[in-house]
Amino acid sequence: MAWIYLLVAGLFEIGWPLGLKLSQVTVHKAVWILFAGVSMIASGLFLWLAQKSIPMGTAYAVWTGIGAVGAFVVGILLFKDQATIFKVLSVTFIIIGIVGLKLSYP
Repeated sequence: MAWIYLLVAGLFEIGWPLGLKLSQVTVHKAVWILFAGVSMIASGLFLWLAQKSIPMGTAYAVWTGIGAVGAFVVGILLFKDQATIFKVLSVTFIIIGIVGLKLSYP
């Protein structure tokens, strides 16, 4: 169950930079800032739950990795962020690190 909590935490970790970005490009600034704040709180809560069973360093690395990869993909898909070969390769290394941490967990 802890890994599910960690996945949910990582997904909420994508929500807050998304909310902040949407607050800059839409007229509904307050709604998206609130969305970002709720995402931050939910992300922290689920990380806290995950850390009851998963070591702190592993949980934190996976959590930030999911958030970083997710924000990268969302930026490309929704905001036409540039996806160069070097950026995609770098994000691939993050994904390999996340998978490696999961596989090394007892």
